[in-house]
Amino acid sequence: MSAGAQLSVTDQRRLARHPVDHPVIAEHFRAGDLRLHIANLSAHGFMVDDAKDLSRGDRVIIRLPVIGRIEAYVIWCRDNRAGFQFERIIRIDDFLAMIDTLQPNPRLRRTR
Repeated sequence: MSAGAQLSVTDQRRLARHPVDHPVIAEHFRAGDLRLHIANLSAHGFMVDDAKDLSRGDRVIIRLPVIGRIEAYVIWCRDNRAGFQFERIIRIDDFLAMIDTLQPNPRLRRTR
């Protein structure tokens, strides 16, 4: 029996992805601390655009505003990009508060 990550790529990519410009220091379970740049974000995961040494199945822990520490798994890699799936779904009210904090363009923020 394998003990690796149980990666599921159900049709969660239909969720809205919000463009962000957010650098993080990720705690990688094998390589230690990595500097990553989050380019977009959804309630299920995020994409980085500087994933040099990451592979499918790698696990990281990042810290996000409002959410705090959360674990994520690499679902796909292509060129210098990688897509991550959170180990849990973020509650919608927390997610919207986080997007309001991270959204680089006020015109893209949700209206209240």
